[in-house]
Amino acid sequence: MEIVGVIVAGIIIGLLGKFVAPGDKDNIPLWLTILCGIGGVIVGWFIYTAFGGNGSSGIDWTRWIVAIACAAVLVVIASTVTGRNRSKLPWRNRSKLLH
Repeated sequence: MEIVGVIVAGIIIGLLGKFVAPGDKDNIPLWLTILCGIGGVIVGWFIYTAFGGNGSSGIDWTRWIVAIACAAVLVVIASTVTGRNRSKLPWRNRSKLLH
C-alpha cells in the first residue's frame, strides 16, 4: 500500500513542484512531471530524515514542503536536460518579423 501512496503523492507533489518551479517549466511532458514528483517525495523524505525529522502526529507539513521543493528542483533539472524550450525568440518565428 505504501507504493500506491508514493505514486499518488508523487502525482500531486509533481504538479505542485511544476507550479512553484521558477520560470516557464511547462515544456516537460506530464509523465516526466509525475516522475519528478515521485522522486521529490522520495528524495524529500530522505533529506527530511537526514536533518532530524521524525514525523509528527497528524500531517507533517515540513516533510511535504521539503518534498515540493525537491520536486521543483527536479522539474527544473528535467526541463533543462530535455532542452525543449518554447521561448518566443524572434528568429524562431520569422512571420512576425516580416510584418
